[in-house]
Amino acid sequence: MESYPMNGGDGTFSYNKNSYLQRASTNVSRATIDKVIAEKLDIKQFSPALTTFQIADLGCSIGPNTFLAVQNIIEAVRRKYESQGLSSQLPDFQVLFNDHASNDFNTLFASLPSDRPYYAAGVPGSFHGRLFPKASLHFVHSSYALQWLSKVPKELIDPNSPAFNRGRVHYTSAPREVSDAYTSQYAKDMVKFLHARGEEIASGGIMVLVMPGIANGIPYSCMPSGVMFDLLGFSLMDMAKEGIISEAQVDSFNLPVYAPSPDELTALVESNGCFSIERMDLAAIGSKIDDSFGGHACMLHLRAGMEGIINKHFGSEIIDDLFDRYLGKTNEFSDRLNSSVRQGSQLVAILKRK
Repeated sequence: MESYPMNGGDGTFSYNKNSYLQRASTNVSRATIDKVIAEKLDIKQFSPALTTFQIADLGCSIGPNTFLAVQNIIEAVRRKYESQGLSSQLPDFQVLFNDHASNDFNTLFASLPSDRPYYAAGVPGSFHGRLFPKASLHFVHSSYALQWLSKVPKELIDPNSPAFNRGRVHYTSAPREVSDAYTSQYAKDMVKFLHARGEEIASGGIMVLVMPGIANGIPYSCMPSGVMFDLLGFSLMDMAKEGIISEAQVDSFNLPVYAPSPDELTALVESNGCFSIERMDLAAIGSKIDDSFGGHACMLHLRAGMEGIINKHFGSEIIDDLFDRYLGKTNEFSDRLNSSVRQGSQLVAILKRK
């Protein structure tokens, strides 16, 4: 499986410094998580002798958003125990931070809150397969990670395929055959993901999945990430026309990112059969994004997330030039970008292990 780590460290272009949109999504989903723990988490269903409540955050990256999400979850579970008069039975909390082995775990662990009310451990590996012992988890959280595919569909780089994605880097604004290839790969990945979590989550456990989502019938080109990917493709093609890179390099480069609709994810969960769907809907995040989020912040956001995969394909020597050009595109297409940010939505899925 391919790995696409965010920019590590704590520098200007690090994910640590440029994950503002992901933090906004955490704020949007907090009330939902509080409610589902209060109403749907049956702590009495777990062993009465439960001494350790295990939480996994899948696709944790390097912080700081993962720490905020985990803290919110633990506070809500504590309130649940207190509301049922079980404060004396409050277990220890252990948080299992998961991401690919290439993730910058050093920065993650160096950033751990000193006053954290939990034990922490890192679990390297792809969440598209098994990571934890059977029935060992009580709460699983994943935010803005499941949009990453395990690999780029091979049809996209085959010149003889109708899904050959010439001159583009994503299925945004691409022919139907290209988006179908992405959809198929996403379905395969989610089948594996749900099967693995079905093995690992204890009966009665909760899983909260937050990811970019899109309403049925809405083109991806209206989404914030869709606009960002279009502008990235435009910038790369400009460089190809100037001979800095080749068009063949652009044609063979595709971002392995997919945003499902609620209907798509619902069908996959129902087919798996291990989980009941407690909630599945789209939440607007535009109102949570500061008006100052403009072209420069957009460029930093994209660079923090995509520099690694771009560097791997094109080489590091084009990076500064590429993102300078990208910044120019955000100014040129500012109306389209601002409109997409206001309309942006995230898919929130609350699943309970049967």
